[in-house]
Amino acid sequence: MLPTSGGRPPHSPVKIAVVGGGSTYTPELIDGFARLRDALPVGDLVLIDPATERLELIGGLARRIFARQGHPGRITWTDDLDAGLDGADAVLLQLRVGGQAARNQDETWPLECGCVGQETTGAGGLAKALRTVPVVLDIAERVRRRCPDAWIVDFTNPVGIVTRALLTHGHKAVGLCNVAIGFQRKFAGLLGVAPERVELEHIGLNHLTWERAVRVDGADVLPRLLAEHGDALAADIRMPRALLDHLGVVPSYYLRYYYQHDAVVAELRTKPSRAAEVAALERELLDLYADPALAEKPALLSRRGGAFYSEAAVALTSSLLGGGSGAAGAGAGGHPVGDVRPVGDVQIVNTLNNGTLPFLPDDAVIEVPAAVGSRGASPLPLRPLAPLFAGLVAHVTAYEHLALDAALKGGRDRVFSALLAHPLIGQIDHADRLADALIAHNREHLTWA
Repeated sequence: MLPTSGGRPPHSPVKIAVVGGGSTYTPELIDGFARLRDALPVGDLVLIDPATERLELIGGLARRIFARQGHPGRITWTDDLDAGLDGADAVLLQLRVGGQAARNQDETWPLECGCVGQETTGAGGLAKALRTVPVVLDIAERVRRRCPDAWIVDFTNPVGIVTRALLTHGHKAVGLCNVAIGFQRKFAGLLGVAPERVELEHIGLNHLTWERAVRVDGADVLPRLLAEHGDALAADIRMPRALLDHLGVVPSYYLRYYYQHDAVVAELRTKPSRAAEVAALERELLDLYADPALAEKPALLSRRGGAFYSEAAVALTSSLLGGGSGAAGAGAGGHPVGDVRPVGDVQIVNTLNNGTLPFLPDDAVIEVPAAVGSRGASPLPLRPLAPLFAGLVAHVTAYEHLALDAALKGGRDRVFSALLAHPLIGQIDHADRLADALIAHNREHLTWA
């Protein structure tokens, strides 16, 4: 059971701390705080990052965005984690241990074994988890000491594993991903309706989800979406239209790594890594951010990823702090089963299973619609998950359990076990080679190596 908080009076000014505030994502977040101030009135916003030069650029732009939009909140920045956390009501985590250089490795060395190279999935995702979990848990302990009532909102990948680490250590945390809100906005655009009218029956694990119902004003329009816009949806997630028709659902883009693994590996071997592309893009963005005349997020930022992150983050943080999700485009909703009515704002988050998917352990972290309020997130009851999807969810959940064990305790044997359990690896020779490669490429981040 999570510790509870009494919450805050609705709409009272709050202090938000952003750990990883030097990320080039941050102006997207700042823009959301500025536009959606009625849903989440930010009195103080502190950006925390050891990269002081980047902080200066991004902090300056953040102040200009607030000023341009007439936001009265105060923005500061610091490389002192403890000082930045003091008095925070919510702490947003968006860090990348090892930066784009480590990501580039995650996306390349698994390809040498014929396995997908990706920063959250497969061997690369395990490497990121091993680097990230200990750092996040250290930050969370500091949160517990410096601002014990604060909620932690985790946007740091791999979100499912990181959130599970936080929750199993008793921290007040909820995981957040922008996949669901991205689908909500996509579907709303195709249907020609306002996003807030669209509710998703989004189910699975972080980066392993399916949209198995899309409701507009309570009526499921997914069959219509597939019939009228199946080609556009298939192109968007880069999977065959025939697969969507067969499944009767819309899988997230990340299912491509499972359903088309070998084709994706062949494709990845022919082009630069996404990390290399992002590193070049970040250099361009930082040059733009340095312009003192820039007072809005640049259009180029849309190519960085993280679309609608700010709307989802504002809605979730507002709900956790007792203010409700009054933001326009506050995120995807859910649909309760039978006569069950949620207590709190319904949002799609990463939180403890607690019997929601009965074939998973209670301490698994799932990504589903949940009622969110000042006491945390409680998944809504869901219809049973078909074996075609449940089998993969159970398999990846077992891997995530072993991945967290490796991240917490270290050791090559634990790394090997996690790799052997992963459905994209699962062969002795591959797991053996990948374990050695993972440790070799990440030794500076692994205290036990």
